[in-house]
Amino acid sequence: MDLVRGKSVEDAINLLHFTQQRASGPVEKLLRSAIANAMNKEEASKLDPEDFFIKEIWVDQGPMMKRYNPGPMGRASLIRKRFCHISVIVSDEFMD
Repeated sequence: MDLVRGKSVEDAINLLHFTQQRASGPVEKLLRSAIANAMNKEEASKLDPEDFFIKEIWVDQGPMMKRYNPGPMGRASLIRKRFCHISVIVSDEFMD
């Protein structure tokens, strides 16, 4: 998230596309969706996608699935499958 915060959308998508980190794919998909949603609004229909900047982006903890795996001597070991919520705010005004 720190990699793309405050950048233009075009630069952020190019950066995420060529980054070899595991989370870059879902973040790029989220950013493309956010731009498509912003372009579908009536007041933003006259703007180009290149005019948008990433104003805020953050990750929060999501729900956790709890599963059990067989352990030694008949015990069960807990497996926590964690999820997250990613939020992004795009704006057409550049913020410092």
